[in-house]
Amino acid sequence: MTEPFFSPDEIERYARHIVLRGVGGPGQQKLKAARVLVIGAGGLGAPLLQYLAAAGVGLIGVADDDIVALSNLQRQVLHGTQDVGRAKTESAAAAIARLNPHVKLVQHKARFSADNARALVSAYDVVADGSDNFATRYIASDACFYERRPLITAAVGAFDGSLTVLRPYESAPDGEPNPTYRCLFPEPPPEGAAPACAEIGVLGALTGILGAMMALEVTREIVGFGESLVGRLVLVDALDMRFETVRYRWDPANPLNGKRAAMSRSAASDGEHSFGETLTGTGRGPR
Repeated sequence: MTEPFFSPDEIERYARHIVLRGVGGPGQQKLKAARVLVIGAGGLGAPLLQYLAAAGVGLIGVADDDIVALSNLQRQVLHGTQDVGRAKTESAAAAIARLNPHVKLVQHKARFSADNARALVSAYDVVADGSDNFATRYIASDACFYERRPLITAAVGAFDGSLTVLRPYESAPDGEPNPTYRCLFPEPPPEGAAPACAEIGVLGALTGILGAMMALEVTREIVGFGESLVGRLVLVDALDMRFETVRYRWDPANPLNGKRAAMSRSAASDGEHSFGETLTGTGRGPR
């Protein structure tokens, strides 16, 4: 006899998913078989990793080259005081092993960059970007487009946050291509217009809210319940505790799946050249 897909421990552990209409046993099997890449083990990545592991995602990769600092602990709840000075990927691996021994975490101790983006993305089914800068977000969106992987991307400010899902390699029911990250943000903001949290601060619990929402959308992409956030941007205002959802559409001028880009790809054998050219308009990774 073949062994059951779930051990008795897993059946008990995931019981609330298994009885949940819209997930059930088949959905939990999809989660166990899924491979998810998380970019960054910081403010967004920490709660995201915890909920993905708790949900039973079978293989989680985390890409981060940073170490745990004491100032991280106000919001990066995956790490503890004893982890200060430790690589974030190592701290994450230890925490996930304690949380759910049925989950495998793969450490990528490297900065997610134009040099390794496509190789990393291609090894996973879904990508979740919790990075803290526009350069990395553009690189992630471009790599996911060329590798045809769904991307869940979020960002936080001092008291605000945003979240969306990108599948620009597919088309909407009306035949129009799905929008890209560059349809939302054609150009990165001017230098200094989006200061880092070290300069302006960030509400710790807000990163937990957005990170948990990212985990929900990753789960949705894997299992397939409800309506995807493709073409919709969720805005969170923590000052007044307001949530707003706005729709956005494909921009024919965008350099990924716009009209000119489609003509360029038809004349090329693959997207390698386009990928290098479109990254933040410079071909360089994050600095």
